[in-house]
Amino acid sequence: MGLALHQAREAFEAGEIPVGALVLDADGVVIGAGGNARESVPDPTGHAEVLAIREAAAARGSRMLDGCTLVVTLEPCVMCAGTILAARIERVVIGTWDEKAGAVGSVYDLLRDGRLPHAVPEVVGGVRADECAALLRAFFEHRR
Repeated sequence: MGLALHQAREAFEAGEIPVGALVLDADGVVIGAGGNARESVPDPTGHAEVLAIREAAAARGSRMLDGCTLVVTLEPCVMCAGTILAARIERVVIGTWDEKAGAVGSVYDLLRDGRLPHAVPEVVGGVRADECAALLRAFFEHRR
């Protein structure tokens, strides 16, 4: 989570909502990383999770990220949850929950929706939650 927080801080400094993500392979090696870049790219799909997953898929040479873990500072949205499922990521580690738009357990729970034809990833939440939430609060306080 420390590396994901580093990505989030870099996004903050770039004027982006401070969310950071990384993908680890089965051996714990980082194969993809990203911080939000929706404004600077500009790209509505420029979420930290999507960028980290794209980089990991390129590193692997495959869209399938079996055995991989996604670590992200903020609970993924609907788009990112769909990307996680499409990539077949096996584990998701979340910093803080998103009570407004989260799609991995708070508002929606797409990863564990039995109606979808995907394997259910393990979800671990609340890892360094206070730090992750504080960074988001600081960003929005600074913006106002």
